[in-house]
Amino acid sequence: MRLEGKVVIVSGAASGMGAATARLFAKEGAKVVIADVLEEEGRQVAADITRANGTAEFMRLDVTNEDDWKAVVDATTQKFGKLDILVNNAGISGSAVSDMLDTDAWDKLMAVNSRGVFLGTKHAVLAMEPTGGGSIVNLSSIAGVTGSERTHMGYQASKGAVRTMTKSTAVQFGGDGIRANSVHPGLMPPMRTSGITADPVVRPKTLEGVPLGRAGEIDEVANAVLFLASDEASYITGAELYVDGGYLAT
Repeated sequence: MRLEGKVVIVSGAASGMGAATARLFAKEGAKVVIADVLEEEGRQVAADITRANGTAEFMRLDVTNEDDWKAVVDATTQKFGKLDILVNNAGISGSAVSDMLDTDAWDKLMAVNSRGVFLGTKHAVLAMEPTGGGSIVNLSSIAGVTGSERTHMGYQASKGAVRTMTKSTAVQFGGDGIRANSVHPGLMPPMRTSGITADPVVRPKTLEGVPLGRAGEIDEVANAVLFLASDEASYITGAELYVDGGYLAT
């Protein structure tokens, strides 16, 4: 198994790509902490993993709250003895906002999507340094690389911040044995917080720009995250992996 003996925190793991990643990691032998604000759903994911003979535990986490991050990382290291991998997956969509100049939307998007990644990285680094390092995988987006319509600029700015924050982490903490890479999904199944991008009229138009001609699947993202998190990517850091069906190649 590719993650045998590894201890992992996945933020936003109660649904979508986070849940798919948590399930895959557990299948590959990791001890997984399901960290999310959605308690019922998160506990269900942990229970599903346990029933499948994996190891998982739910911990409540508001990624914008530093005290929550410290508590989750501390509880993880106390229970499992270390932290090997952090997947900063939690995020909210920018397509559910009708006013593209809404300041409150900007603040919320930046708080969840970029501050949350910074806080997770901070406390993961502090836990990983004493044990010789680890791997951080951050979920950005194709929207962190290029502009798009029907999406609040706060989403694109926050995901762009994740992209460059990842590179900064790789450069600053590589000497501590910590790798950091980003994954950039393209058009995926609608998120719990999606808006116009989930519209059945809008989606086919968006697909016209995807060379593979289809939306991606959450398991395809999870497989990319698994590779970067694992020791198979031991000499890869500061990289960005597009899981977008070729969208950014056009």
